[in-house]
Amino acid sequence: MNSKTLKTLEFAKVKKNLLPFVSTPMGEKQVTALEPSSDIIEIKKQIAQTKDGADILRMKGGIPVPKLSDISQSLKRLDIDASLNGKELAAISKVLRATNEVRNFFVKLDDDAIELVSLDELADNLQVLPGVNKRLLTSIEGDGHVTDEASTALAGIRRSIAAVEGQLRDQLNVLVHGSSSKYLSDAVITIRNDRYVIPVKQEYRNHFGGVVHDQSASGQTVFVEPRQIVELNNRLKQQQANEKEEVIRILRELSELIAPYTTEIRQNVHVLGIFDFVNAKAKYAAQIKATEPLLSPENKVYLRQVWHPLIDMKVAVKNDIMLGDDYKAIVVTGPNTGGKTITLKTLGLIQLMGQSGLFIPAFEESRIGIFDNIFADIGDEQSIEQSLSTFSSHMTNIVSILSEVDDKSLILFDELGAGTDPQEGAALAISILDYVGSKSSYVMATTHYPELKAYAYERPQTINASMEFDIESLKPTYHLLLGIPGRSNALDISKKLGLDEVIIMQAKQLTAGQNQDLNDMIQDLVSKRHRLEEESIELHKNLDESRKLHDDLDKKYDDFVNQRENLLDDAKRKGNEIVEQATQKSEKIIAELRQMRLNAGTTIKEDELISAKARLNNLEQPTNLKKNRVLRRARENQTLKPNDDVLVKSYGQRGVLLRKAGNHEWEVQLGILKMKVMADDLEKIKVEDNKKTAIRTSVKSANTAHVSPTLDLRGERYEEALVKVDRYLDAAVLAGYSTVTIVHGKGTGALRKGITDFLAQNRAVKSFKFAAPNAGGNGATVVYFK
Repeated sequence: MNSKTLKTLEFAKVKKNLLPFVSTPMGEKQVTALEPSSDIIEIKKQIAQTKDGADILRMKGGIPVPKLSDISQSLKRLDIDASLNGKELAAISKVLRATNEVRNFFVKLDDDAIELVSLDELADNLQVLPGVNKRLLTSIEGDGHVTDEASTALAGIRRSIAAVEGQLRDQLNVLVHGSSSKYLSDAVITIRNDRYVIPVKQEYRNHFGGVVHDQSASGQTVFVEPRQIVELNNRLKQQQANEKEEVIRILRELSELIAPYTTEIRQNVHVLGIFDFVNAKAKYAAQIKATEPLLSPENKVYLRQVWHPLIDMKVAVKNDIMLGDDYKAIVVTGPNTGGKTITLKTLGLIQLMGQSGLFIPAFEESRIGIFDNIFADIGDEQSIEQSLSTFSSHMTNIVSILSEVDDKSLILFDELGAGTDPQEGAALAISILDYVGSKSSYVMATTHYPELKAYAYERPQTINASMEFDIESLKPTYHLLLGIPGRSNALDISKKLGLDEVIIMQAKQLTAGQNQDLNDMIQDLVSKRHRLEEESIELHKNLDESRKLHDDLDKKYDDFVNQRENLLDDAKRKGNEIVEQATQKSEKIIAELRQMRLNAGTTIKEDELISAKARLNNLEQPTNLKKNRVLRRARENQTLKPNDDVLVKSYGQRGVLLRKAGNHEWEVQLGILKMKVMADDLEKIKVEDNKKTAIRTSVKSANTAHVSPTLDLRGERYEEALVKVDRYLDAAVLAGYSTVTIVHGKGTGALRKGITDFLAQNRAVKSFKFAAPNAGGNGATVVYFK
């Protein structure tokens, strides 16, 4: 891309605005090297990365790239077998941790089903080195300090150093705070030449013996190492030397550990730099409210409500700019200070941003072209050194531009032909535009010359344009009017300022006015075209959404069909498993019953038969009829309330509801007994007087089928066990048992004592005793009823 154009359009300022958003030297290099591309594949790739970054910023707050240091020189040193220092290793460790964090971040994005266009593939290039990362993490702190965990030898040396320093301080504290403190200048312990010393008055320098290491500026104080700590200081120095040597060994070992992976680490650094750069592009786009540009290989530019990126969106005037479809040249005419130059720069800078992979400050569905080169001749480039006038300077630049233009070029001319005789300047401007048109280049030019209004009207693929001016306020609105040539507002302004009407009328007669009807017609056509363009965009957007919805429905229908078939297969398989299990269990129970019958001299007890029958009944699986209306209506009729007649299913006993005792529990009157029964064990019944006797009979015959003669409480908690005993005794009495057995186990004896205390207070119990030794002994209690 033309470097002079980048400078003229202030592309460097856009990059400068990107820099605050980067956090790594690699990201900073990416911003510094940013330039527009003319390769559509590269542009698509860069815009796709920016889009992914914007989506991640919106949903996750950005890619977690921390502040990193430049480790390129450290990696070069590793390549020549050099040993790195602690800070260099800490910087590499931070890069490896960041690599691991970013890699896990993208794995989680994939798990969350967040769709990305290109960054997930880039994240796959990150090489996680868990072994190296873990070793560095445990051996080096963030400031480069080698930790005690780096080696057992280093940990031992440092413990020895701490012990010697403790002994030194203890001995020196005796001198500083003891009877010898009168010989000191100050009661402190300090260090000189890496050895512990005390400040001694000059006249007592020989009192402590030892070595004098330094003296104060006044000479009144000398810093003495007393003779009694010389040996400790020597030991400390030796240990410190050992520590330094061990640290050097560890750093060398860690450097050798990393050296084989410099290629992978460089790759990680490069990828992290790209992620940092993508973060910056996304954050910058969010700051200026930029949107993703569409790409037009045919160079059909359509910028919807675009504004200059270096102007605050809140104050910037937004314009629609179209180029390359019905026309390839726009000639903007009109007076100065109307915004022609800023509009010219906006078109050029937006193209540079889009072709650099940046989002652009325009409304959604805006379209940019793919130009091989963008040329700009804008502003006063007069060169005093070259003794060139403004006109000469412009012409020198234009000559250079015209030598390079082709059908893939965008050219921006500001005040084309200005700075010379108006007649010659206008002719020169027309000739230049004709030459550019012969090259099929795309051009936007501003000019003062009225001759170019007719030129733009008559030439094919060329359109007039102007900047709107508010006559009432005598100020420009900075709105671009495509299809409307610029007109001088001198007469209207003069009239507004109070110039005599006669003078105004005479001036109008002397001037050749523009054909207002033609202007109105052009304006109407442009408005209709703009409206059609907007409708086309809206229809295109709706069509894309409809296609996407259709594709989603197709996919979900396929998923539904597959899921239904899978569910049916699973249901059949599970059904077969249940049938097989039930068959096996029933056959086992039947075999047990047959074996009992065949065993000679064995009597099958009634409770064993009942238990076997219950196990057979339990093989039946309940059917889920939640959606059955008849069942729902029946359940509604079963709603319980006080004074209802109910059947306690577990006892087969009819009773009357007294009150609700809990969320799922009722208090029931069963003859002379009051019991608390779970709601799911109650069945609401309607009993007529002539059927009561039959019910009592059927209930009595059904009692024994529901109550076992043995209650096993082993493993139960104390409170729950006593509740079960209470209910069990009531059920046993109703079943007509004369005796039952309660198995409570031996354990600590707490449960056994609690049960015996309860039995002693129960009015239905005649007596109780521990079971026979061969039937459980004191782990079971036999209860006899009255």
